[in-house]
Amino acid sequence: MSLAVRPARRPMSLRDRAWRVADALAKPLLPPGTLDLISPLRPGADLAGRVERIRLETPDAATLIIHPGASWAGHTPGQYVRVGVEIDGVRHWRTYSLTSLVDSPDGRIAITVKAIPGGLVSNHLVHEIKPGALIHLDDAAGDFVMTTPRPRKVLFITGGSGITPVMGMLRNHLHELPDVVLVHSAPTARDVIFAGDLAALSATGRIRLVTRHTDSDGMLSFADIPAIVPDWAERETWVCGPGGMLDAAQTFYDAAGLAGALHLERFRPHLIAAGDGGLLSFTTAGRTLDGDGATPILETAEASGMLMPSGCRMGICFKCVLPLTEGAVRDLRTGEITYAAPGDGVAIQTCVSAPAGDCQIAH
Repeated sequence: MSLAVRPARRPMSLRDRAWRVADALAKPLLPPGTLDLISPLRPGADLAGRVERIRLETPDAATLIIHPGASWAGHTPGQYVRVGVEIDGVRHWRTYSLTSLVDSPDGRIAITVKAIPGGLVSNHLVHEIKPGALIHLDDAAGDFVMTTPRPRKVLFITGGSGITPVMGMLRNHLHELPDVVLVHSAPTARDVIFAGDLAALSATGRIRLVTRHTDSDGMLSFADIPAIVPDWAERETWVCGPGGMLDAAQTFYDAAGLAGALHLERFRPHLIAAGDGGLLSFTTAGRTLDGDGATPILETAEASGMLMPSGCRMGICFKCVLPLTEGAVRDLRTGEITYAAPGDGVAIQTCVSAPAGDCQIAH
């Protein structure tokens, strides 16, 4: 995968410099963290954002409009941001696509979240969080972005919440794209995120929109794409959706010899290899858990109530890395097994690794 695109940081404004001076003057007088409580969005504070408005897109999806802290460096359309929320005293991190204008006049950003059944963070953000809540942020990242120069013909193929990064690109780049086709799948009409926005773009002729309701029409097959979009082979294509859709897209474009025209965005890693599992011993915490051969170590630990370092949960950002001090783990994407002799401390990504026998992790 290519390196993530990160926008350049903007020059520090006079207001930002003033805050830095105030911070420096206050440090001898105030306990650590006091300024963070008084003004958590100020320059120099850990990057955070305040939720200002929440707009329901469907019964289980919502857009959160956020006032980001002064250290926010901006984003490129199509990128995601890592979001940290406090739930019952524990900070949980997840990644969500940015769906706002990059140069919004009020400086606000937006993420759009679909609640996943049983998903702790997604349900909290869609159904429970209130305006005024403070959330933690990381810099924007991701390489699912529009190419330069802009393509003459574009095809977007999305499923479910896979529409979110594409909406970010449409809102920012549509004026640069003369010919856009969007094929979107959702279970029913009421499940289509941004339904009104997409209908308006279609009605004005700015995009050609093809919507498939999979509960009644069946799943989209890439064998149908030539009939739906006859000139598909002439278009640069971006696909985002469930893992099966992405796998089918890769196979279809590889067979056509057009892999270079395809851009994929996975919200979760493509896990293909499972094993027998084993006991997971976390040496610092003094905890031992049963780990199966198909569930990432990160998820097994979190399900038991352990606080774990995490980031993208896709094997990209390396913020979940911990030392494997003994035993073996299997990379669920490739099947490759990593071994550690006692005391080795081999670094592993817990979001895409499962135990391949008993193992010990320094955490």
